[in-house]
Order: sequence, then C-alpha cells, then structure tokens
Amino acid sequence: MDYTIRRMLIEDAKEVQDVAKKSWNATYEGIIPNNIQENFLKGAYNDEMMEWRLSNSLMLVAEADNMIAGFTNFSSVNEKGQAELSAVYLLPEYQGEGIGSALLNTGIKKLENVREIHLDVEKDNTIGTAFYKAKGFKTVDEYDDNFDSHILKTVRMVLKI
Repeated sequence: MDYTIRRMLIEDAKEVQDVAKKSWNATYEGIIPNNIQENFLKGAYNDEMMEWRLSNSLMLVAEADNMIAGFTNFSSVNEKGQAELSAVYLLPEYQGEGIGSALLNTGIKKLENVREIHLDVEKDNTIGTAFYKAKGFKTVDEYDDNFDSHILKTVRMVLKI
C-alpha cells in the first residue's frame, strides 16, 4: 500500500477528527460506553484542541488513497529527554499495513534529543497493547483510571530510544 507520512496541517483537522472518532469507536466498542467515548472525543479533538495540538506538539498524518488514514501525536520532549505518545490512530481498514509503525518511527526521528517515549494504553485494547509490545515498549505500571466516571484498567509503557 502506498502512503505518505507528513506533518499535520490545520486543513487536515476535520479528517483527523474523523479518524479519531472512527478508530475510537472501533477500538473501544464494548470497553468504553459510547456516551463516554463521545464526551472524550468532543473535549480532546474539538477545533480549539486541534489548533493547540498543532502549536504545542508533534502531529503527523498518514495519507493513503488521497485521504488521511491515520495520525500520531507526540508531546514536546522535556528536559529529561522524555516525550508522551498520546495517539497512534488509524482507520480500521488501514490497520496492519505498516502505517502505524511508519507514523511511530517518523515521530521518533523528528523528536529532538528524545531518550524515552511514554504512553498509556487501555489494558483491554489488545490490538494497541500488542502493537506497542512489538515495537519494544515495556510495561512499567498498571493502574485504575477514572475516565469520566468509568474505571479503566490502564497500562503505562515506556520505550527507551
């Protein structure tokens, strides 16, 4: 499959919001109630947050078939050389094509002086957890996360660069 990884532009916001919604709905069906998913997406991916993410973090998109097929979001690197990976989201039909790996690897290359990538993944997100383990992330903690009054089992993972 042909795809291109590039920095996100503000013009991509609507498509990125669509990818976030579709990937969340597919991933968390039966894990997180739909109304809680919708509340999260409205807060985390509204137009103002998209502008904030673009200005304050590294947002990359994957283009395939003349559309945004996925995206990733990394925080800035702190003084200890650590960055947070807050998202690797792909439309379900593009999973398993190497796009998630390309987004992750491109982000790591673009982050200056990064030594560790940290992330939180929902324990029942078996596809995500398996993906991160395959990329070398190690589990460092597990905790209960009160997510909009819904308790999630969350796994904290770290990749040393």
